[in-house]
Amino acid sequence: VLMYFTRSLSITTPEQMIEKARGETAYLPCKFTLSPEDQGPLDIEWLISPADNQVVDQVIILYSGDKMYDDYYPDLKGRVHFTSNDLKSGDASINVTNLQLSDIGTYQCKVKKAPGVANKKFQLVVLVKPSGTRCYVDGSEEIGNDFKLKCEPKEGSLPLQYEWQKLSDSQKLPTSWLSEMTSSVISVKNASSEYSGTYSCTVKNRVGSDQCLLRLNVVPPSNKAGLIAGAIIGILLALVLIGLIIFCCHKKRREEKYEKEVHHDIREDVPPPKSRTSTARSYIGSNHSSLGSMSPSNMEGYSKTQYNQVPSEDFERTPQSPTLPPAKVAAPNLSRMGAVPVMIPAQSKDGSIV
Repeated sequence: VLMYFTRSLSITTPEQMIEKARGETAYLPCKFTLSPEDQGPLDIEWLISPADNQVVDQVIILYSGDKMYDDYYPDLKGRVHFTSNDLKSGDASINVTNLQLSDIGTYQCKVKKAPGVANKKFQLVVLVKPSGTRCYVDGSEEIGNDFKLKCEPKEGSLPLQYEWQKLSDSQKLPTSWLSEMTSSVISVKNASSEYSGTYSCTVKNRVGSDQCLLRLNVVPPSNKAGLIAGAIIGILLALVLIGLIIFCCHKKRREEKYEKEVHHDIREDVPPPKSRTSTARSYIGSNHSSLGSMSPSNMEGYSKTQYNQVPSEDFERTPQSPTLPPAKVAAPNLSRMGAVPVMIPAQSKDGSIV
């Protein structure tokens, strides 16, 4: 039996999964061969089926009628290009630049040259390199304490691998740590000063790695009781100081208030009171002058009358001029009227002069 095998268009690149880091460029290969029977126009079409939704395949770049079209898929606009300048030579591969997580999906290459037709699919996985890794101690770095050494990248696609190393001193790790040297956390039990030193943690995934350093310094326990006592004493001293400040301020305010009250009582528009002593003297002097012109027979009655009439107002805050009996004329007035005071000698009961 004679068998004929007809050679047709075929894509020689096998299906595969491609992993790249975010921000890098992914090369999606698609090489094909033609047969003599394939005489129609060459059409090349790339489609994407995004992994994050159920949208049907969408064209991302097209070659037809000797022209290239790449304005189909907004998320990849300006980031997808054919790698060959001569597609007819059998290379329909593309590059996707500046990869983003949204670029993850299934890509399909279709080549048509009638009557030949062929297609292949490729899985594109975009991963994030570990970055921003931080190493730190969770706990108190004191002898006899339990604490943890932690290694945490800010970002990085799983799965992640960790590797701890000691970079200083003997570079020998405690035996109890060996089981955790490939994890993100090392649990330290009953720490000793021998654990002190510089450590490194390297984080890896399939597309990259990152590293951080940690300086561990295990010291003797601090005197916590002394620290607490010092803190209490400091607080008490602060309270005493605050109390003194408040007391001084209150005292000063009271003094200022007293001074204001005193100044308020002394008013400049009120005339000073008359002297009580001078008023009393002038009053008594007037009465003595009057006595000089009176007869002995009137002395007793006059004295009682005059001294009983000393006005009480003379001893109050606002003195007033004493009021004399209308029948009597004061000595100063008599002097102004031309009278001469005469001293009358005292007489005995029988009328003789003493």
